[in-house]
Amino acid sequence: MAENQYTEDNIRSLDWKEHIRLRPGMYIGKLGDGAAADDGIYILVKEVVDNCIDEFVMGNGKRVDIKVKDGKVTVRDFGRGIPLGKVVEVVSRMNTGGKYDSKAFKKSVGLNGVGTKAVNALSSHFMVYSVREGEKKEAVFVRGELVSESAVEPTSEQNGTYVEFIPDDTIFKKYAFKTTYLEKMMWNYCYLNRGLSMYFNGEKFQSKDGLKDLLENNMDGDPLYPIIHLEDEDIEVAFTHGKTYGEDYYSFVNGQHTTQGGTHQSAFRESVAKVIRDFYGKNYEASDIRQSIVAAIAVKVIEPVFESQTKTKLGSQEIEPGGKSMRAFINDFLKEKLDNYLHRNSDVAELIERKIKQSERERKELSGIRKIARDRAKKANLHNKKLRDCRIHLTDEKDDRKEFTTLFITEGDSASGSITKSRDVNTQAVFSLRGKPLNCYGLTKKVVYENEEFNLIQAALDIEDDMDNLRYNKIVIATDADVDGMHIRLLLLTFFLQFFPDLIKRNHVYVLQTPLFRVRNKKKTIYCYSDEERRNAIEELGKNPEITRFKGLGEISPDEFKHFIGEDIRLEPVLLTKDASIDQILSYYMGKNTPDRQDFIISNLRVEKDLATENSSDAMILNEDNNNELIAS
Repeated sequence: MAENQYTEDNIRSLDWKEHIRLRPGMYIGKLGDGAAADDGIYILVKEVVDNCIDEFVMGNGKRVDIKVKDGKVTVRDFGRGIPLGKVVEVVSRMNTGGKYDSKAFKKSVGLNGVGTKAVNALSSHFMVYSVREGEKKEAVFVRGELVSESAVEPTSEQNGTYVEFIPDDTIFKKYAFKTTYLEKMMWNYCYLNRGLSMYFNGEKFQSKDGLKDLLENNMDGDPLYPIIHLEDEDIEVAFTHGKTYGEDYYSFVNGQHTTQGGTHQSAFRESVAKVIRDFYGKNYEASDIRQSIVAAIAVKVIEPVFESQTKTKLGSQEIEPGGKSMRAFINDFLKEKLDNYLHRNSDVAELIERKIKQSERERKELSGIRKIARDRAKKANLHNKKLRDCRIHLTDEKDDRKEFTTLFITEGDSASGSITKSRDVNTQAVFSLRGKPLNCYGLTKKVVYENEEFNLIQAALDIEDDMDNLRYNKIVIATDADVDGMHIRLLLLTFFLQFFPDLIKRNHVYVLQTPLFRVRNKKKTIYCYSDEERRNAIEELGKNPEITRFKGLGEISPDEFKHFIGEDIRLEPVLLTKDASIDQILSYYMGKNTPDRQDFIISNLRVEKDLATENSSDAMILNEDNNNELIAS
C-alpha cells in the first residue's frame, strides 16, 4: 500500500479571493439558488447595503438606491464615500475597513473588513466607485481580480459610494432573486432606521414609527389591543397579542435581522413574562402569558458575538464587553417602561389579563388530550412507520448541519418509497401521508391532537411547545402535479396557516417541483418541468426522441428521483405577501362555498392536463388578490 506523503509540497497558501471562493460558506452561509430567504445571493446584497446603513447611522446620507434586474445588483448611497486612495483596498484586501475604528463605528452593522470582499470574490463582475468632494475613483474586478482602475477624476455627482455586481453563476447555479425577499429586507432596514429612504427598483420604502410599523405591516388581522411601543437608548420593543396560535418574534441586533433569535430574544421572552406576573401579582404560566404574542425587539450592542458568520443568532451575554448582562439590561428596561405603561393604560392591562386567562383555560382543556396524543404517537412507532428520519436526528450529538435538513411530506407508499430510496439519508427525512388530510379550517387546536395525521406531523416536526424546536429547516410538500396533488397541498397549507403560521412566515415551507416529462435519445436525457421546456428539448434533440410523461411521483424510479432532490432540487417557497391576510385566504379557499368562489372557479376553469403542464410560477404566493397563482401553483 502506497504511503501518503506529507511534504512541503502539500502546504499551500491561498490568497484572499481563493479562500473565499473555495470556502464560500464560511463567509455567506449556504449558497442556494434564491429559493430560500437566507441563500447566499441575498447575503451578498445585504453586505453591500449594510455599509450604506452604517453611513446613515453616522449621520451621512439619508437615501439608498438599490436596483436588481436580470441578475445584476446596483447599490448607491449618498454618504461620505470611500476615501479615494483606499477604494481598491477596501473591497479587495482582507482586514481592511473603517469599522476597526470603534469611535467611528461603535455599533456597526457590517462585517469588519470582510463583507464587500466576499461579494467581490463571489461575483463574475464587480464594480465600485466613490465620490468625495467633486472627485471620483473607480475600479472593476472579475471574480476578485482587479481588471481596471481609473485615475481620480473630477465629477459633478453627489458624494457617496456606488457598487454593482453580478453573482458568479459557477458558484450560484441557476440562481434567481425573489422580489418578496428583497422587499422584506428593505422594509427591515427602514423599520430600524427611521428617517432613511430606500428606493428599491424605483419604489420608495420608509418608516415613521419603527418597530410599531413592522408589527402593523406584518400582523395577520387586528391586534387584540393597541401595539405597545417602548424605546430607550440602545433598545426598542413593540408587542401585542394577536389571534393566531404560538409566538411570533422579529429580533434585531445593530440592524441585523437575527432570524434565529439569540440571547436578546430569549431575554425578552423571559422578562416580559416576569414583568407581567409582577404587575398582576399572580404566578401565571409563561406560556399562557406569551400565547399569541407578536413582538419585535431591536438592541444595539458593542462588539456583538454571533453564532455564525451570517449573524442570524446572537450569542452575546452582555450588552457590551464587561458591561451589564443582556438579561439584566432587557429586564430592567421592561420593568420600568412596561410596568409604567400598564399602570397608565388600565384598559390594555385588563385585555392582556383576559387573554392570559383564556390561554390558561385552553391549555388546561387540551392537557388531557395532549397526553393521549403523545401516547398515541409513541404507539404508532413514528420513526419506523410514518417517518423515515435522517441520521442527524437519530443521534444525541449536537450537529451543526441542522440548517441543511429537509422533511419531505408525500402522499402514498410508492412516492414515499421512491424518495426514501433516493434521498440523502444524512439530512433528508420522509413523512408518508395516508390519504388526504382533513380540512381543518375553522377548527380549534384540539383537532391537531385528535387527528392522527396532524398529531404525527406535529410530533415529527417537534413544534408542539416551541417553534424554536423545529427539527427541519425545510418542510417540502411533495405531491403529484395533478388536481388531487394540488388539493393535498392546499389542505396541508391550511393546517400550517391555521395552527403554525410561523412556519410559513419564517420561510420554512416549500413545494417540490418534479419533472413532468423526460425527453431523451441515445446520447442525452433532458427532464422538463413545463410544456415549454418539453418543446425546447424536442427541438434540441432532433427527430423522434423518446418522450415520457410522468403522471405521478411514484412513476419516477429512485435512480432518477435522486437527481430531483439533490443539488439541482427545484423548490417553490410558500410566501406570504405583505398585504396577505391568513384568515381571508383560508376563508376564501377552504371555508364554506360562496358565490364569489364559485364564479372564480368557473371563470378560471382549466382541465387537469392544462394545470399539470403549465409553467410553474417562481413561488407559491399566498395573497387574496393573487388567487390565480395560488390555484395554479
